[in-house]
Amino acid sequence: MEYVYPAIFHANDDESYTITYPDLPGCISEGKTLGNAIYMGQSALIQWIEYLADKKMEIPKASSIQDIKTEDGEFVTFIRAEIKDGRAVKRTVSIPKWMDEKAAGLHLSLSC
Repeated sequence: MEYVYPAIFHANDDESYTITYPDLPGCISEGKTLGNAIYMGQSALIQWIEYLADKKMEIPKASSIQDIKTEDGEFVTFIRAEIKDGRAVKRTVSIPKWMDEKAAGLHLSLSC
């Protein structure tokens, strides 16, 4: 599932950035450069949404970027998070006999 949220980037005196999400109070990240901040902001967003989903909490709707107020030294941009279902799925598969014999000869388990 894809989520896109507006993020506020605040430029710090040391040229790093602090990222906050107005729709996700407490979701905060930082990056040493703009590129790193975007990466870290996306990582924080993914973890925040995964936590909300795991706890069966409501995932807030994203605000319109026009509704976000900024102060001096801040700008707003969208951050995208793709949430993938990481649960294990058990499947029965077939492998060639030679591969099974090779795995057995190496004392490898093919069990999941």
